[in-house]
Amino acid sequence: MPRLIATDLDGTIVRTDGSVSARTVAALARVERAGRMLVLVTGRPPRWMRDIATVVGHRGIAICANGAVVHDLHTESTVRARVIEPEVLATVVERLRAAVPEFRFAVEHESEFVCESDYDLGRWDAEAIGGRRVDDEGLLDGPGTKLLAYHRSGDPDRLAERAEKAVGHLVTVTHSSGRGLLEMSAQGVTKASALAEFCAEHGIAASEVVAFGDMPNDLPMLTWAGTSYAVANAHPHVLRAVTGRTGANDDDGVAEVIERLFP
Repeated sequence: MPRLIATDLDGTIVRTDGSVSARTVAALARVERAGRMLVLVTGRPPRWMRDIATVVGHRGIAICANGAVVHDLHTESTVRARVIEPEVLATVVERLRAAVPEFRFAVEHESEFVCESDYDLGRWDAEAIGGRRVDDEGLLDGPGTKLLAYHRSGDPDRLAERAEKAVGHLVTVTHSSGRGLLEMSAQGVTKASALAEFCAEHGIAASEVVAFGDMPNDLPMLTWAGTSYAVANAHPHVLRAVTGRTGANDDDGVAEVIERLFP
């Protein structure tokens, strides 16, 4: 029986319609009932965790913003944050504008989201995501937990390659949405770095961790954990990197594995 279960949210335990099934909620409850730890590891900012915290009964710890923020679901409070400093944000934006002029930028802060006036929010409006549109000065006037670069028609894998060449020495570049949206954290900050730090504090080895994911931002965590599973709907890079596979997010694939691990 593993000592810690770490799972991504969107595309992994969250279904396509945005829900978490009763079966999955029950499976997650088994982990803590067995005296083991549950960690939700997501690209979401902490302010998007309230609904999830309610669904899972405020169980466990959440690692948010791809490792930048550790959030206590029991108390809905931030434990710690790793930010990109304003001067680094400015340099990264400048270099990415030169490399890919079509990029439009947004910055996640601990408590809010700011974006350029022509940043495409897609199906979300600014009010729904707790954000506001600002000018260049407002975009870069404070540290951020995550920098977002959006290209309306670009392939995320190719865009990530180009961004890595331009700014990979300044920030950690990844993506998770399937569209032309890159997510950048402070250099060295990943889901794996935050999870490894958390586990070290609790005397848990990587070999005692089982992790689940579906997208490239999960790869550091999946390759660090002793046992890793990709859901059937995962990105091809993820499917090739894991030690096991399970059913899709819409088929309760994570619950299927947890039920075997915690009978």
